[in-house]
Amino acid sequence: MKKSERINQMLRFINQKQHFTLQDLMHEFQISKRTALRDIASLEEMGAPIYAEYGRYGGYRLLNQMPLPPISFNSQEIYALYFAMQALRSFSNLPFQVSFRSIHEKFINELSESQRQDIERMQNRVSFRHTEQIRDSAHLEILLMASVKNIILKIDYQKTHQKSTRNIQPISIYSMKGYWYCQAYDMHKKAYRVFRCDRITSAELTNIQPLEDLNEITIQNAHSIWKPSEQAVQFKCLISPAGVEQFQQEHYPSMKLIHETENTYIIGWYEPNEVDFIIKYLAGFGRSIKIIDPIILKEKLRQYYRDLLDDI
Repeated sequence: MKKSERINQMLRFINQKQHFTLQDLMHEFQISKRTALRDIASLEEMGAPIYAEYGRYGGYRLLNQMPLPPISFNSQEIYALYFAMQALRSFSNLPFQVSFRSIHEKFINELSESQRQDIERMQNRVSFRHTEQIRDSAHLEILLMASVKNIILKIDYQKTHQKSTRNIQPISIYSMKGYWYCQAYDMHKKAYRVFRCDRITSAELTNIQPLEDLNEITIQNAHSIWKPSEQAVQFKCLISPAGVEQFQQEHYPSMKLIHETENTYIIGWYEPNEVDFIIKYLAGFGRSIKIIDPIILKEKLRQYYRDLLDDI
C-alpha cells in the first residue's frame, strides 16, 4: 500500500477509535513500529489533533474528530467493486433493488474514460452463471431490515392451497437454486423455520417484543436453534466422497455430516409431512448415498425409483 493511501485509511481508523496505541496501528496496517511513528508524525503535520498519553495504559488520543477527505479508489479497487456488482446482476430480485440500479449508474458515470473502456472489455471476458430466479419475491427488503433491526413481522404465507398468517422474527435471508429463503423464528410454533420468500404474500411491521436471544444468531449458525418436533423422524445415510462435495453445495439446517471410523454419514431429521421432499433430495445423490435408517425411508426411495422407471 502506498503511503498516501495508508495515511488516508489511518486517519479514518483513528477518527473512529479516538484512543489508539502503536500496536493498534502496527496490527491494523501491518507496519513496523518505526513506520507507525513516522505516520503519526505525518498525521500531526496534516493538522490531526493527536496527543500522547504516557503511563502503563498510555497511547495516543484524538482530541476531536476531523473532517475526512473524500473516499478514493485505485483502478484495482474499482475493478473489484464492479466485479462484485456484476455477480449480483443475474438476480431478478435483490433487497434494495432500486438503490442497486441507481448505485450502478452513478458508479459508471464517475469513472474515467480509460476505466470505462477497461470495464467494457471486462464485460466481454467474465460472466456469472447463476440459476435464474424462478419466482419473484416482493418483500426481501423488509425481511432483511427486520432481521438487522430485530423486529417481528406479521406475514401472510401461501403454501400450495393453504394460506396462513404468522408472526415471525427474521434471522437472515439467502438465495439458493432460483429461490430466496428467509430463516426465521415462528412465534406461534415457537420453533425455527425456513420460509420461501416468494410464498410470503404480505409482510408488515409489528410492535411485538422480539426475542433477545436471537440477536447473536447469524446465517452461519442459524441451524443451531433448529429443533425437531416430537413427530420428527431421524435418518442416517452412508455417503461417498463425491456425495460429500454435493452435500456441501446443497443441504439444510436439519442435517449435517458426521465421520465414524473411515466412513462419512449424513444424519438429520425430517417431519412426517416432509417425506416426499427428503426422498427427492436424497434421490439427487444417485449412487453416492446408501440409506441406513430408517428402513421405511429406504423402501420409499426404492418405490420412487420404480415410479420413475414406470414413466420412462
